Amino acid sequence: MNLPSDFVTRTRSLMGEEQFEKLAEALQHDTPVSIRLNRNKCKSVPAESTSIPWCETGYYLSTRPTFTFDPLFHAGSYYVQEASSMFVEQALRQYVQEPVVMLDLCAAPGGKSTLARSVLPEGSMLVANEVMRNRSQVLAENLIKWGDEGVVVTNNDPADFAPLQAVFDVILTDVPCSGEGMFRKDPVAVDEWSVENVDICWQRQRCILTDIWPCLKPGGFLIYSTCTYNREENEDNVSWIARELGAEILPVAVGEEWNITGNLTGGEFPVYRFLPHRTVGEGLFLAVLRKNEDDTLGSSSDSMGKRLKKDK
Repeated sequence: MNLPSDFVTRTRSLMGEEQFEKLAEALQHDTPVSIRLNRNKCKSVPAESTSIPWCETGYYLSTRPTFTFDPLFHAGSYYVQEASSMFVEQALRQYVQEPVVMLDLCAAPGGKSTLARSVLPEGSMLVANEVMRNRSQVLAENLIKWGDEGVVVTNNDPADFAPLQAVFDVILTDVPCSGEGMFRKDPVAVDEWSVENVDICWQRQRCILTDIWPCLKPGGFLIYSTCTYNREENEDNVSWIARELGAEILPVAVGEEWNITGNLTGGEFPVYRFLPHRTVGEGLFLAVLRKNEDDTLGSSSDSMGKRLKKDK
C-alpha cells in the first residue's frame, strides 16, 4: 500500500516518528476478522477463536470464512463487525443503567445499532437512522435479522430531528469521516483521501453535531466516534463540542492490557484511539460527552449550525 504523502507527513507529525513507522508497517498486513454473537440465537463459541476483551460477545476468528454461504449469518446468529467498533459496548455499559431512548444517528449498516440494542437495559428504545435511502434499507434488514424488539429505523437528515427537541437520553454519532482507519480494508479509501477532504469532513461533522445537539436531553450522553486518525476530526472536534456546546468529556474505564491509545494532541481530556500497531483492530476513535443539566445552548446551536453550513 502506497500511503498518500500528505497523510504520511501529517500523521508522522501527530504520532511521532517511531509510532508512525509502526502504524505504517501494520497497515501493510491483512485486517483481523471478528464477529459478535447474538446471544438470543447462538450460544456456542466459534472454533479456534479468541475473545475480544472489550466486548462480551465478540470474537476474533483465525481465518475468514465465506460468510455469505453460512445460513447462521443470514439468520442473524452473529454479526461480522470490526473489533474496535465494539468498544461502544463499554461506553454504554458504564453510563447507561436505566431504560433510555437512544438515537444512533449514522447507523448503517447496523453494527453499532445491533450492539447497542443488545446491551441497552430492558425497556429501552433505539432509533436507528441513516440519511442514505439505500443504506437505510440495509440497516433495516440487518436489524430485522438481529431480532431485538424496541427498534425504529428512520431515513432522515440530522436536521430533521430538530422539532423533537430534547427527547434522547443517548445519541451515538458515528459520523462520516475521511476514513483513514479503512485504508487496509478498502483501497478506495486510500485513493480518495486528501487534506481537502479532511477539512470538508471536520466541518460537516460539526454541522451534524450542531443539528442534533438540541435533541439530547440535559444530562444525556453523546458518544462521538470516527474511523480516522487525524486530530481535526477527533480531538479537535471533541474539544470544540466541549467549548462551543458546553459538554463535559467523560472517562471510560479500560483495561491497560487492551493497549488503547489516549489523547495525541497534548490535551488532558480522555479520548480512546484504536491504532492497529497497538490494538488488534482498525482506527476507531471514541469519546463520551455529557450535556449540561442546565443547558441553554439550543437556540445558539441552531444559529451556529446555519453559520457553519453557510461557510461550507
